[in-house]
Amino acid sequence: MKDDISALMADVKAKNPAEPEFHQAVHEVVESLSPVLDRHPEYRKAKILERIIEPERVIMFRVPWQDDQGNMHVNRGFRVEMSSAIGPYKGGLRFHPSVNLGILKFLAFEQVFKNSLTTLPLGGGKGGADFDPKGKSDAEVMRFCQAFMCELFRHIGPDTDVPAGDIGVGHREIGFMFGMYKKLRNEFTGVLTGKRLTWGGSLLRPEATGYGTVYFAAEMLKTRHEELTGKTCLVSGSGNVAQYTIEKLIDLGARPVTLSDSTGYIYDEAGITDEKLAFVMNLKNVRRCRIAEYADKFKSAIYTPANSKLDHNPLWNHKAQCAFPCATQNEINAKDADNLLKNGVYVVSEGANMPTTINGVHRFLDAKILYGPGKAANAGGVATSGLEMSQNSVRLSWTRDEVDTRLHHIMSVIHKICSETAEQYGTPGNYINGANTAGFLKVANAMMDQGLV
Repeated sequence: MKDDISALMADVKAKNPAEPEFHQAVHEVVESLSPVLDRHPEYRKAKILERIIEPERVIMFRVPWQDDQGNMHVNRGFRVEMSSAIGPYKGGLRFHPSVNLGILKFLAFEQVFKNSLTTLPLGGGKGGADFDPKGKSDAEVMRFCQAFMCELFRHIGPDTDVPAGDIGVGHREIGFMFGMYKKLRNEFTGVLTGKRLTWGGSLLRPEATGYGTVYFAAEMLKTRHEELTGKTCLVSGSGNVAQYTIEKLIDLGARPVTLSDSTGYIYDEAGITDEKLAFVMNLKNVRRCRIAEYADKFKSAIYTPANSKLDHNPLWNHKAQCAFPCATQNEINAKDADNLLKNGVYVVSEGANMPTTINGVHRFLDAKILYGPGKAANAGGVATSGLEMSQNSVRLSWTRDEVDTRLHHIMSVIHKICSETAEQYGTPGNYINGANTAGFLKVANAMMDQGLV
């Protein structure tokens, strides 16, 4: 099988040059699937894996827009429609200068398996643009979003492709894009998720990814007859996922002590409380300022500026029992993983997509800690997007408690599926193998049923 993996990866790299994140995502999944492919030779014969790796459709387009000074700009927009085997394409839109085709293909590939695990009928996709909303006026963001939707509207719909938000795309951006879609199509449908409550959004959607990540960690701890109460937790990021991860950790009696952004991180040994979290939410969501201000406000905190010359991230070098990487891909390398293990961390639940490098993942697996990969642990966000789609379809709004109950149940089921599948295929306790295998099987069986399309 090693020779098969090497040959497959060589082909992937040849067809998709200069896309290291996509190569990494594919390699991680392929490594997990040897027992499955050995047990099901029909998947090899039908080239199921090769077909999942290749997107069904890639859309790339220019986005011309005008700033407040009348200057013209041109950005590049994308939508990667990876797999529709089990439902319409579903996945976020990311607006960030780092966006390129390789990153979106990695995210779309991960989304296929994540959506499969949610138990909901959702395919996988991802999109976005190399546009940076930071520092832009509302009018500039509106003009960009409208220009972006003037092309994207041709390719999406409630039964075809249902985008959501991601980095750089929140209620504001979703609103501007939905308004233009509605104007162009002359219809009010659930074509985007992450909407505001007053016009089709779901309660708990902003909280869902963070809450779900914590619920998954709690399920892992149950296997060792433990709970989150009293646990010290390291959290990276300070956006939506990190904020609500911390909110749920506080709710369950844990002690989160870190937050970060691109400029550095804060370590608050006294613990981040509800009052401190409220300050962070205002700082990041309203004022849109840097996390360094946290340390100016709360004297129990120490701020450390980011240092690109270091071979590790010092945020992951503090005493704790749990870690929740909620910032971005590849933020935990092998050195960071070693530091986490050295400092007593034995629970890692990923709120971001692929935040741990392959070498870091191997460190966690070798140490046999409770490691929840992103495609399982952060599936709460897309699961609640799916619940928003259901509410839009029946023109109803569920209560917060009803949505939270459904979310908690979905995360519990995802944990159960990953755990049981890992054991069934000979790697008990290995959630990454369980997640990859369970996600793959559902999609593969659907593809087998639907023929060569």
